[in-house]
Amino acid sequence: MKNYLKIFVLMIFINIRPSSQIASAQDNLVFFGTHSVGPQKGISVAHFNSETGILTKPELLIEAPAPAYFIIHPNGRNLYVCNSNDFAKGYTGQTISSYKIDPKDITLTFQNQQLSGGADPSYVCIDATERFLLTANYKGGSVAVIAIKPDGSLGEITANIKHSGRSVDTVRQTQPYAHSIKLDPSNRFALVADLGLDKLLVYRFDSKTGSLEENDPPFVKVSPGSGPRHISFHPNGKFVYLINEMASTVITYAWDSKTGKLTELQTSSTLPADFKGKNACAEIEVYPNGKFLYGSNRGHESLALFKINKRTGIISLIENIPTQGHSPRNFEFDPTKNWLIVTNHDSDNAMVFKIDKKSGHLTPNGTPLPIVYPFCIRFLPAE
Repeated sequence: MKNYLKIFVLMIFINIRPSSQIASAQDNLVFFGTHSVGPQKGISVAHFNSETGILTKPELLIEAPAPAYFIIHPNGRNLYVCNSNDFAKGYTGQTISSYKIDPKDITLTFQNQQLSGGADPSYVCIDATERFLLTANYKGGSVAVIAIKPDGSLGEITANIKHSGRSVDTVRQTQPYAHSIKLDPSNRFALVADLGLDKLLVYRFDSKTGSLEENDPPFVKVSPGSGPRHISFHPNGKFVYLINEMASTVITYAWDSKTGKLTELQTSSTLPADFKGKNACAEIEVYPNGKFLYGSNRGHESLALFKINKRTGIISLIENIPTQGHSPRNFEFDPTKNWLIVTNHDSDNAMVFKIDKKSGHLTPNGTPLPIVYPFCIRFLPAE
């Protein structure tokens, strides 16, 4: 780990400006993380034209150790990344890194790192006051809250909770694996999907102090062996959707924003009824109009499209759309909500889809764009 950190420190001031720049109001910067360590591995940037759906070839901005899940601050000036893992190379990260974004020069400048409160941080989010960053540590089986300083750099850890226990799978659930943490729309509760415990935990979050406390009730259990991974809230704030990595299911919950209580409404498969192969789900997102839900299938190599009943929250599978690659990991809607880009982790590419806002259907736009070991993707709208 020390060697990789040394390499990282040496590289933090190397900023490469992409040669392909599009000067138009429709131009958006798109950041990609490469889930690996070593030379030429880190955070890349491309341009995306929201009129044509054309994505340029990503070019490396800065080297970084195993940048997995990351987010961009609402101010568009800071980027926070999980230094995750590259087990094949013997690297397990334990930090969150902060970068300063210069959208005009298209550069990233390293600000600082903070310990994540556990091993293999896998998820980060920012609270509504923009004063705290919350993270889930997968291999560490813990969650933490980190203060954000006025300049956007990371400050002290204000909360750190380690989970305990296990579930039924003797290979993947021998300990807690906190996979994600997300705040509810009220900014009062933090929901944590723990793959190793088969639980969706709820914590009370204090936005003044950055503290976390166990809610009452503290969690809901899912079917043994399901492996909870990520969640998405409906825009109306009344429903929560949990995607289960191991069971390839989505659980729909009613959400009580006053008490932090979850009530299960249904469980739905992300796969066609006739699929017999192996699969592991990854990302889940509700489309901003609240009519559709998307989830990624690694194995079936598809995005599952569900229709949402906005009154009841109940979902129904419409179709599975091939992602044009292997192991679709993360996906993101562009700022116009007309397009979706998905990263195909194991086939080293990203694919652009046109979104039909009436049906939710996705139409491939062009061919897959090569990018090494892509993991997370985030848009930065043009100024």
